[in-house]
Amino acid sequence: MLKKIPKVILKPEREKSLLRKHPWVFSGAIQKIEKKDLIPGDIVQVVSSGNNFLGYGTININSQIVVRIWSYNQEILIDRDFIREKLSAAFNLRNRLIKNTNSLRLFFSESDGIPGLIIDKYNDIIVCQFLTAGADQRKNDITDIINEFFPDIPIYERSDSEMRKTEALAKQSGFLSGDYKKDFAEIKENNCKFYVDFKKGHKTGFYLDQRDNREFTANLFDKKKILNCFSYTGGFSIYALISGAEQAVNIDESEDALNLLEKNLELNNISPAKNRNIRGNAFHILRDMADKGEKFDVIVLDPPKFIKSKNHIISGARGYKDINILALKLLNKNGILLTFSCSGLLERDLFQKIVADAALDAKKDAKIIKYLSQGIDHPISSNFPEALYLKGLLCAVE
Repeated sequence: MLKKIPKVILKPEREKSLLRKHPWVFSGAIQKIEKKDLIPGDIVQVVSSGNNFLGYGTININSQIVVRIWSYNQEILIDRDFIREKLSAAFNLRNRLIKNTNSLRLFFSESDGIPGLIIDKYNDIIVCQFLTAGADQRKNDITDIINEFFPDIPIYERSDSEMRKTEALAKQSGFLSGDYKKDFAEIKENNCKFYVDFKKGHKTGFYLDQRDNREFTANLFDKKKILNCFSYTGGFSIYALISGAEQAVNIDESEDALNLLEKNLELNNISPAKNRNIRGNAFHILRDMADKGEKFDVIVLDPPKFIKSKNHIISGARGYKDINILALKLLNKNGILLTFSCSGLLERDLFQKIVADAALDAKKDAKIIKYLSQGIDHPISSNFPEALYLKGLLCAVE
């Protein structure tokens, strides 16, 4: 007999999204929480106003998303075996899909069935993020199960994302199991190598989500002069220089990132003479380059998230338009623009309109050659479109 699980009762007519298996229950949809002393991360069952079962999830009354659904099957509880099955399915999927790299996203939150859990593998170390109360409460079980699949690989926690604040969780980082004597992980991606700062770098240390885009666009760089804005540790630049680019110019505000980019050049036996790093604000630097008459054959725009909430959509859209105008003005005739947004709240159609408006203002004719997105190890569950966060356009500019 199944253990009695506290109920979260929805208001009338508020079950439609759960019937479509969308995993979020917001505070405004809830009529009553049966038990008052629940700890963030505890398991609840969500039922309709008519007491029909809708799903099991974990609760956090400190969050706007009060319940995150883990299972829609009334006979399957959220326990250690459930977690093992979810992790196993995700790991097996990547094993079938991913080749030519020793680093990948092993688990992608709601898309793989455990909200708030991120697991990235960088060659010989695994880095995890526990971004929700439900995932955080089960950290020990998750760590043990990862160790079952990867017994000889240390696990490091990078739960220092701003998302933890929205869940009223303190930031945490450090080893969960094993030890690692090196300062950086060394990974291989296709024929490129990178150092990864898994302790202090962006996200869990590297932009794994851009792997497919780096590989696809590498053949565009031969004998070209590249400007890589918001370059971080040089993912696109390393691909470009290995693929025959004449020169790469990188802009980033982080001195640590640019220092690691230089180490990545050395790791790939690339002459530093082919590379130039500029530390500073990309908006200011691009304006200065325009004043000096500098031109480039390919420009990559991969900025940080400009839109962090619905309140930032207008200002963020302005930021995306401004940076694209600046880049378009710096392109040579028959140039290439690779432009991205990682703001999940910015819809693809709006991003395309922003880039189109930027081309008009820059007096450039831009043709979209290809739509780009996150890599295949960042799947998008059909019932969770929010998992599609990375939007990109490959544009030919005349």
